[in-house]
Amino acid sequence: MHELSMANAIVKTVLDVAEKNQAEEILDVTIEIGKLTMLNPEQLRFLLDVLKEDTLLEGAEIIIEEIPVEIKCRACGYTGSTTLDDSDHYLMIVKCPDCDERNLEILSGQECNVKNIRVEKPD
Repeated sequence: MHELSMANAIVKTVLDVAEKNQAEEILDVTIEIGKLTMLNPEQLRFLLDVLKEDTLLEGAEIIIEEIPVEIKCRACGYTGSTTLDDSDHYLMIVKCPDCDERNLEILSGQECNVKNIRVEKPD
C-alpha cells in the first residue's frame, strides 16, 4: 500500500511549507495524481484525513485532481490520450490507440504533486 507513504510525504511537505510561511491555518490543499501512479484517490484521501488530525492541516479541504495519461507514439506519431490496460494489478500497460504500439513517450499521467496550498497568515 504505497498510498500510506505518499500520504505521509504529502502531509510532511504541506506542513513544512506552512511553517516556512508562518501560516496560522491551512485552508485547502490541491494534489495532482496521475493515473499511472496507481494511487487510489479514495484511499489516499482517507489516509490524508487520518494523518492530518491534530496538525495545522486538520481543518483543511483536500482537493485531489486526477491527471489523465497523455502519450506520444514513437511509431506512428499519435499524440493524445489513451486507454489503460490495468488487468495486471502491479503494472498498467499503455499502448497507442492508433497502432497498438508500446514504444511511447509519456507526456502526462505520472504526476504526484502538491499543486497548491492555501493558508491563512497573521496580519
